[in-house]
Amino acid sequence: MVANPFHEVYSHGHHDSVLRSHGWRTAENSAAYLLPWLKPGDRVLDVGVGPGTITIDLAARLPDGLVVGIDSAPAAVAATQTLAAEHGVGNLRVSLGDVYAMDFPEKSFDVVHAHQVLQHLSDPIAALREMRRVCAPGGLVAVRDADYAAMTWYPPSAALTRWLELYRLVTTSNGGEPDAGRRLLSWASAAGFGDVVASASAWCFATSADLAWWSETWAERLHQSDLGRQAEARGLSDAAELARIAQGWLDWGRLPNAWFAVLHGEILCRR
Repeated sequence: MVANPFHEVYSHGHHDSVLRSHGWRTAENSAAYLLPWLKPGDRVLDVGVGPGTITIDLAARLPDGLVVGIDSAPAAVAATQTLAAEHGVGNLRVSLGDVYAMDFPEKSFDVVHAHQVLQHLSDPIAALREMRRVCAPGGLVAVRDADYAAMTWYPPSAALTRWLELYRLVTTSNGGEPDAGRRLLSWASAAGFGDVVASASAWCFATSADLAWWSETWAERLHQSDLGRQAEARGLSDAAELARIAQGWLDWGRLPNAWFAVLHGEILCRR
């Protein structure tokens, strides 16, 4: 696992299998609730860039603006910088950063965005307060997180049920909150926001291509990412069980008419 200088443990890790999986995300499929509010000249901070696909999309939508991205993982920063160079994006800066103590003056950004970040933090309210600090008056703090307890699929699968149980155990042992989506509104209120619009949206995997990709990426991550290693290190699982769960994912993904939905909570917080 890449060392995290900011003392949070990212349950997924930053193995290539994780970055490739997260590379499927775009501004359209992961930040649609925010897009209508963006203005061409906005200064946007993207907290937790991951592989950079959402960050690059935001920059492309703001030709007269500026996007600044931060992440605690050097691998994520490097991946985003590489992607920006490949796409010729000139209005983007990316660096290492700490969500609890960002190296920016107060009121620096018109929009502060974080996707799938708060669920991995031990103190999401403190992170929201810091996002509020660097957001300009009248600006927006936009946050979206999955809610693992609300994930649902069909047909039933004992392997997927155990996968979800195991993921929740690993995440909570790291100090995170796997059911962050339903908590975003209350966290925003506790962080001092008085003007908050809450919503929800979902990813749905139902085509054979989407199901193959979704099941294969989770099978690969059980074998290769920090998720499996952390489960073994903490005595929550072993290599044999992880292999069975991975194969169960692959078998389920090949079933006719399989269907999987990932519910997300979203908040738009006016500064």
